[in-house]
Amino acid sequence: MRKFYEAIVDHKKTVIVFFTIAMIISALCSTMVNVNYDINDYLPDGTASTVALDKMNEEYDMSIPNARVMVSNLTVAEALKMKEKLSEIDGVDDVTWLDDAIDTDIPLETADKDTVENYYKDNNALYTVTIDESKRIETVHAIRDLIGEENSMSGAAVNTAVAAEATTKEVKNIIFLVIPICLAVLFLTSGSWIEPILLLGSIGIAILLNKGSNLMFGTISFVTNAAGGVLQLAVSMDYSIFLLHRFQEMREEGQAPKEAMINALCKSTGSILSSGLTTVIGFAALILMRFKIGPDMGLAMAKAIFISLVTVFVLFPVILLYCYPLIDKTAHKSLLPDFEKFGRFVTKLMVPAVLVFVLFIIPCNLGQKENFFSYGSSQIFSTDTQIGSDTKKIEDIFGKSNNLVLMVPKGDLQKESQLSKDLHNMPEVSSILSYVDNAGAEVPMDYVDNDTLSKLISDNYSRLVLTVDADFEGEKTFALIEEIRALAKTYYGDEYLLAGESASTYDLMDTITKDNDRVNLIAIGAVFLVLLLSMKSLSIPVILVLAIETAIWINLSVPYFTNDFVFYIAYLIISSVQLGATVDYAILLTSRYMEVRETASRKDTVVETLRSTTVSIMTSASILTIAGILLWKVSTHGVLSQLGHLLARGTALSTVIVLFVIPGMLYIGDKLVQKTTVGSKFYNEKEDSLYKKKKYEDWELN
Repeated sequence: MRKFYEAIVDHKKTVIVFFTIAMIISALCSTMVNVNYDINDYLPDGTASTVALDKMNEEYDMSIPNARVMVSNLTVAEALKMKEKLSEIDGVDDVTWLDDAIDTDIPLETADKDTVENYYKDNNALYTVTIDESKRIETVHAIRDLIGEENSMSGAAVNTAVAAEATTKEVKNIIFLVIPICLAVLFLTSGSWIEPILLLGSIGIAILLNKGSNLMFGTISFVTNAAGGVLQLAVSMDYSIFLLHRFQEMREEGQAPKEAMINALCKSTGSILSSGLTTVIGFAALILMRFKIGPDMGLAMAKAIFISLVTVFVLFPVILLYCYPLIDKTAHKSLLPDFEKFGRFVTKLMVPAVLVFVLFIIPCNLGQKENFFSYGSSQIFSTDTQIGSDTKKIEDIFGKSNNLVLMVPKGDLQKESQLSKDLHNMPEVSSILSYVDNAGAEVPMDYVDNDTLSKLISDNYSRLVLTVDADFEGEKTFALIEEIRALAKTYYGDEYLLAGESASTYDLMDTITKDNDRVNLIAIGAVFLVLLLSMKSLSIPVILVLAIETAIWINLSVPYFTNDFVFYIAYLIISSVQLGATVDYAILLTSRYMEVRETASRKDTVVETLRSTTVSIMTSASILTIAGILLWKVSTHGVLSQLGHLLARGTALSTVIVLFVIPGMLYIGDKLVQKTTVGSKFYNEKEDSLYKKKKYEDWELN
């Protein structure tokens, strides 16, 4: 490696030119990366609901109704005119209202009350709208312009459109906020006024390179797009900090800048690569998920960390060599106190801290598995947002409702009619739009107009559009999906198809819950293996992985003990992210402990280790925590907001455990660590004392 680093510092201009060209290309490419905001698009290809959606798109010109629009203070005549206006909007494929279920020319008082009140109640008209997914944003805007702010709309298409626009704005706001806050943290913890700008600038280049290289994927998920840059900044900042501190140490020993940089690179390569590799593994574990947001984020973030490492080892040394005179000129006294007192304080608490830590392991591990989870997109917006408020208004008047489409082989209208009757007998099914319900099994298809017929009958299938009085997800909804599928199977075997947001969410739940244990075990096993090889120890990987995993369990058990729900996507992602990101702190502290322990006693080693590593750990942890808080507070998207919340709390918990518990675990297990670590040479106070005593006696005899 030394020859490689010598080549880097000898060709500084070449490095600068290469990265400048790469930045320009990446800036252009980043504008061409598409972002997908639809969670259901990331279901595995073979799931039942995905197959159903694909088949429906082949057979029919329209998809599932995906929006509800409520307009108040309308007469029946006005409601019919509003339906026409909605139908004329570009991007609206279909609008269903009361006139599709009954003859609105007759007095409504004579019609079935339940049917009427599904669409028209207290002068409020509720339309079921099918929006073209390729035109969601512009269509939702057009509907809003038509109905005005005082009226309401909700549904999957509206959720996705709002999420797309809001997240784009919020990501920019987060970046504008995180940069000055990160600078403030770095100014506080660095020894020069220019260092924070250099650190932030180098990682900013890495983020730009990663964003541009995402073009290789064509499209990335909204989670990756929103959280990727913030996570890359927060997670990989410490690599640059480690190298900078090593460079300063070498220069303080009197080495020339060029030689100091080469030596700093050689000495820090092991710890930086170990930290980087564990982080890459944490993200790469997501690639093994069947739920495609996992591979989407895993690939992009593993690449991001790799690019950050390349930037740290190639570009950042060159920047430091060009700018070290400026660093010297802008040097200032430390703004933080010496952490020796903090180290001595920890030695008084570390053993009790380990005992408390042990008490938390089992209940938190059990608690985090029993959370109430949300799997789909139905709860991503709170009632504090306009769409959340609109959804509540609609549900307060018309109740909860969503649509499912059951497709069965066409041809046997009598069988379809009996199936429809059985479906109507389900209390949750409020209405069915189908050929046998609206035209009647006894009416020949030749007598039905083609426009109506094409919505219900295709070349191979008959379509039953079910409106169900149920949440989009939850135990009752999932039980209903199972009941509908079981009923359809009794009539058609495996030839039926069921599509809809609830069906997709059911399959999403079924898919990602199976992903969890496998992904976590692989991530833990891989990180353990990296630590085993890099630390050459059997006990240290156990200590570090147990410490960080327990921090994850505590973090994820909080919603269980506070009776809050958790988005399962956030739950899955944070498990890998927190492990990969914060195990770096444990590696840094333990590496320094092993180094100092060669020349100092156990207690003195703990004090010196905390004195020399606390600033680095706190700097990185503060940035990661702040990034999480900003994502939590700024984002209106529930998944992103909760991911930020879990990231902030998880980082804080990991940091507390690294600074207070791991020192105690190393202190208590000192002999075990020495015996199970290859090449360890711990300082022995008794041997040293006997050696000094013997040396003194020999001196007296002479």
